[in-house]
Amino acid sequence: MKGVFILALQKTTNSFSVQELIQKKKEKKSSNLQVERIIPFLLLVTAIVSVLTTLGIVLTLFAETITFFTKVPIQEFLTAQKWYPFSETQGSFGILPLVAGTLKVSIIAAFVAVPIGLASAIFLSEYASDRTRRIIKPILEVLAGIPTIVYGFFALTFVTPLLREMIPSLEIFNALSPGIVIGIMITPMIASLSEDAMSSVPNSMREGALALGSTKFEVAIKVVLPAAISGIIASIVLAISRAIGETMIVAVAGGSTPNLSWDVTSSIQTMTAYIVQVSQGDAGYGTTIYYSIYAVGFTLFLFTLGMNLLAQFISRRFREEY
Repeated sequence: MKGVFILALQKTTNSFSVQELIQKKKEKKSSNLQVERIIPFLLLVTAIVSVLTTLGIVLTLFAETITFFTKVPIQEFLTAQKWYPFSETQGSFGILPLVAGTLKVSIIAAFVAVPIGLASAIFLSEYASDRTRRIIKPILEVLAGIPTIVYGFFALTFVTPLLREMIPSLEIFNALSPGIVIGIMITPMIASLSEDAMSSVPNSMREGALALGSTKFEVAIKVVLPAAISGIIASIVLAISRAIGETMIVAVAGGSTPNLSWDVTSSIQTMTAYIVQVSQGDAGYGTTIYYSIYAVGFTLFLFTLGMNLLAQFISRRFREEY
């Protein structure tokens, strides 16, 4: 009798435990469903905020640029070869000298960053062991985290005096020094993205080339590099886009003399450096000079937008799927 009572008590306890577990499971599932309903809404809100922010920036630039072109003819802005907005007489607002300065610095940066970045990517992808890669790659990427103002003073106080010992005609402010330092700054972007693209190439392609008698260097140059070319070119284009939009390095070490020559030893002014100069309070609100920073900013926006679209096109056009 006692045993029957204990057995009945155990069955009752077990049934209560099962019911409690079922109830807890239902409550947990209900809370999870509520979270699942909230998360898409939050993601939608963040996406809308991002889109509206982008639209706000573009509309602001466009509206103020239109105001600038009511004061300065667009033909002068696009074709004039002098940029003297602070002239006591009628100023000249030809964007070409600023574009030339920006392109000079970006081309020098590309000549520095592309070989070093690709060489680093090939080493990390094809030659380095896992342990070496884990050590070198984070150290290389630390360069991307250094503030650009530090790079600017590094270019002005170290790189420029070093270059002047080899090029006596080099001015204190010039295009060569900031171009080299910007190249150093964007090297991690090219190296990291290119290494990721090369690492995604299947090992079977490497093994097949090695089985046919290719050397490791031939495999890297003739097999892996062409297979990852879309990612590599996209990384280079994005890095150059980053160089075009660089501000503090050229503002500190490049100078503020817009000129249309291709002399890299003389002082220059880029589009971003001009925006910094005017934003420091050299122009009153509502003046032509004030609105000129929006016109220059809109031109810079078109440059970087075009570079980003080019990178996306190249990535899609030449992408290899394995």
